Amino acid sequence: MTHPSAASRPVQAVVLAGGQGSRLRPYTDDRPKPMVEIPGTGTPIIGHQLSWLAEEGVTDVVVSCGHLAEVLQEWLETTDLPLSVTTVVETEPLGRGGGLRYAAAHLPHPDQPWYATNGDIWTRFSLRDMADFHTERGAVATLSLARPRLPWGAVQTDGFGHITDFIESPPSTFEINAGVYVFSPEFTGLLPERGDHERTTFPRLARERRLAGFPIPQGAYWRAIDTAKDLMEAAKELASQNR
Repeated sequence: MTHPSAASRPVQAVVLAGGQGSRLRPYTDDRPKPMVEIPGTGTPIIGHQLSWLAEEGVTDVVVSCGHLAEVLQEWLETTDLPLSVTTVVETEPLGRGGGLRYAAAHLPHPDQPWYATNGDIWTRFSLRDMADFHTERGAVATLSLARPRLPWGAVQTDGFGHITDFIESPPSTFEINAGVYVFSPEFTGLLPERGDHERTTFPRLARERRLAGFPIPQGAYWRAIDTAKDLMEAAKELASQNR
């Protein structure tokens, strides 16, 4: 039986892969951030992303390139990929919102919804469930939300100032934007030609109650690869999963 929302689930996506990745040097001296390999997998971050998108029903992806674009383009051209990929390169810096709009203009189905993901996110959860959540709320845009673990140990105290417990790397009490999105077709036209949509479009949609937040299910894997430490942690977590 077909889910009532199945027809409105995206089959196209944008991957934002233009970042400098300065905090990942020296790994990013000769490659863009999404081309950094997860140790032990032999596959760059973007390879994991494209496999995940394909598993979730995506057939067409636009990759927005920037820093060392030719390295990423060559890998995409010479790798057997599970979906169709087009690359675009901004001829001038457009900002995050402008870059997203420019990439979205190259999607094959402008009248259909689409996913977007930041090129440094390594995650696994049901995009289909997120798309259904988006449809059920009548949202124009839906952000995935994560509760990352704090990099420090936390201290618990009672009402009298006595320390009662130590908690190693607890989850944050706040949810953060996890860098994976579902957008309705009209969202593209709301993006700025240049500038940052997270300061303009998102706040406007939030005021209008047309912006939704989908909590990544508890236990689902999610990590932003920002530093060498993140790479090592991802490799350790992967190894523990495969035992």
